[in-house]
Amino acid sequence: MKRYHLTTYGCQMNAHDSERIKGMLEKQGLSEAADQHDADVLIFNTCTIREKPDRKFAEHLAQAAALKRRHPGKVIAVGGCLAEAQKERLFELYPQVDVAFGPGSIPHLGEWVGSDGVAPRGRFGQWDSFAGDLPSHRERGFQAWVQVSMGCNSTCSYCIVPAVRGREQSRRPGDIVAEVAQLAREGVREITLLGQNVNSYGRDLLPDLRTDFGELLRACDAIDGIDRIRFTSPHPKDFRSPVIAAMAECAAVCEHAHLPLQSGSTRILKAMRRTYTRERYVALVAELRAGIPDLALGTDIIVGFPGETEADFQETLEVVEEVRFDSAFTFVYSPRKGTDAAEMEEQVPEDVKRQRIERLVDVVQRIARERNEQRIGRVEEVLVEGTSRNDEGELRGRTRRNTTVNFVGDAEPGSLVPVRIDAATSTTLRGVSAGAFAVGSARSSAAVA
Repeated sequence: MKRYHLTTYGCQMNAHDSERIKGMLEKQGLSEAADQHDADVLIFNTCTIREKPDRKFAEHLAQAAALKRRHPGKVIAVGGCLAEAQKERLFELYPQVDVAFGPGSIPHLGEWVGSDGVAPRGRFGQWDSFAGDLPSHRERGFQAWVQVSMGCNSTCSYCIVPAVRGREQSRRPGDIVAEVAQLAREGVREITLLGQNVNSYGRDLLPDLRTDFGELLRACDAIDGIDRIRFTSPHPKDFRSPVIAAMAECAAVCEHAHLPLQSGSTRILKAMRRTYTRERYVALVAELRAGIPDLALGTDIIVGFPGETEADFQETLEVVEEVRFDSAFTFVYSPRKGTDAAEMEEQVPEDVKRQRIERLVDVVQRIARERNEQRIGRVEEVLVEGTSRNDEGELRGRTRRNTTVNFVGDAEPGSLVPVRIDAATSTTLRGVSAGAFAVGSARSSAAVA
């Protein structure tokens, strides 16, 4: 039996695509190898949103090329957004690559790299079907990604996604609900709905199929067996009242939203073509928190966008202080070939970017730690994912608010357990299994004393 090894870079959509790639190859008769050395087929599912994943990919591909020189029979396949962006040029840059495919051509990989190891060249730019229709190899049997759309209609000046994943296409609501129902029958307890912009889901469907994202949340919530529903990523411009109402009213929809800010400066947001202002973003946060009082809010922030002044950066810090995010992914802007921002004047010097990102991270981590410390004394519902990465004697899981918890207790992966929170950092909570406590309860007066 031939074996494959898959390396994944980038976003949750890529993670979902990789699960489908694995499922498809295993249906073809291949098995998974834990290491590149033991694999006959080496697959890289790439990202090209930022420079860092590009560098990692180049390093890992060089290692794979060295293996191929020693074992010429190995097949190297490169998929994902970088492959779509480079297309046939990928073979010029990396002649050791045998197969290349874009995100829309994943269904064809199974035809190309079967048990006989046949390796033609490349296929790009065609969306034949959703990856969600393919078999899946999930890392955890109780959690699953569910693709609701692909592509993006936004025109953010720094982003290459529309060029490599195409215009937005929504999946039929009946297909999504049917998949979620099947997942529930298989024992899945938590689903994450995926799209480049989930909030604009359904607007491109024919009138008889048109369903907004709030309605889709309600349809998934009605399926027995699904205890938690998450979604990513929304765009602030499309986060509307029906979705907020569904989040508040649906028992399974978690009290967590990832709401990319990108910049706190309206001037920079306009240059980014984000189509909202600082004021609109802050007002949306207020609306979300009014509707969902215990909401945890995550975000993305870019530092050093072309033309960003110290005053613009200060505005970003001000919004972070005002909104008080529970978590944040912070990035140094890196130009992407093919985007308008890459051609803009006033590119910010690298040393200035680095200095600003350090200042931003300090603020983000302080606020996140303070937010997490407010959970001390509460009993949180935790979905157990496995053992702690740092201590095999402890368990690890996530709260409904998407915070990692390491705790002492005895529970199987996939179970929902109450955990009393005793300590906090900027990224994690610590606690102990507390079966006798009610979830969400405050620390008793005796415990406080």
